[in-house]
Amino acid sequence: MGESLIMKRASKVSYRGTRILIISLSLVFLFCAKEKSERPTFGLVVHGGAGTILRKNMTPEREKNYRLALTQALSAGYGILEGGGSSLDAVETVVRMLEDSPLFNAGKGAVFTDQGTNELDASIMDGSTLNAGAVAAVKHIKNPVSLARLVMEKSPHVLMVGEGAEAFAREQGIELVPRDYFYTEKRWKQWQGSKKKKSDKPSSSMLHVTSPPVGTVGATALDKNGNLAAATSTGGLTNKKFGRVGDSPLIGAGTYADNGSCAVSGTGHGEYFMRFLVAYDISSLMTYRGLSLNEAVETVIMQKLTQQGGSGGVIAIDRKGNVSMKFNTEGMYRGFMVENQDAVVKIYKE
Repeated sequence: MGESLIMKRASKVSYRGTRILIISLSLVFLFCAKEKSERPTFGLVVHGGAGTILRKNMTPEREKNYRLALTQALSAGYGILEGGGSSLDAVETVVRMLEDSPLFNAGKGAVFTDQGTNELDASIMDGSTLNAGAVAAVKHIKNPVSLARLVMEKSPHVLMVGEGAEAFAREQGIELVPRDYFYTEKRWKQWQGSKKKKSDKPSSSMLHVTSPPVGTVGATALDKNGNLAAATSTGGLTNKKFGRVGDSPLIGAGTYADNGSCAVSGTGHGEYFMRFLVAYDISSLMTYRGLSLNEAVETVIMQKLTQQGGSGGVIAIDRKGNVSMKFNTEGMYRGFMVENQDAVVKIYKE
């Protein structure tokens, strides 16, 4: 009789414990499911340059064209991610599309140097391996970002420049385009205006003989496997000379990606981005100080860069799908698209 009572009590305790365990596991499951549903598992951010971009100077048609170009690029990149594609494929595709558009200062729409030529720079970085590739001062490459990826994947190097980079392109089967491919009336007139300003007000300072850098393009992405990537492409500064190269092809300055922190692409006055290693600085603040993505971007762009007199902005995405797009200029062509949300495209300060 006593043994039977003990067995019954033990059975009740076991039943009670099982119920508690089931309830606990259910709560954990619901919490995780809720967290997963509220947090995007993949996403994409894009920019088309920062600078003096004012609503009063923008015609409705021109604004429509910029918004359309950014939206189309976002949709293409997002489609890759949604289908399980890699973040590297997404950022390369997005940047190629923007390089093909005459609206931006990259690829087809590149600005002119003081010699009346076009010299292009680009870089790409894989956050899962920290591998990177870049090209600078190329004159016959239709899509510099794709050549940068080949440098990363088909060579032991990170950066190739000028004629050497173009020789490598030929080895890889990339068709070179004639220089007049990059001619656009808009950029030609900008160059003529910049030359006139220079002759009217001579100066030995590069900061005074070049026009504001507007139109550099870039993309950052997080794929379904949790891998981050970033890419940036530019035509540099209008009327640049002396073989000037900016931050866009320099890993850590204009481009950076690390699965442990974030992916960043910058746009602005490259000399400042190079001096402060803007892209890497943002990643480092997250890694070593535990700052959130937004806190790190705020610290570097709105405080450090601004206090030192630099102008520009960045787009960034972290390993959790958080997005940041900050700039200290009048505007920045930008947009993002994350899982289960519509594309967002902006131009002005908001």
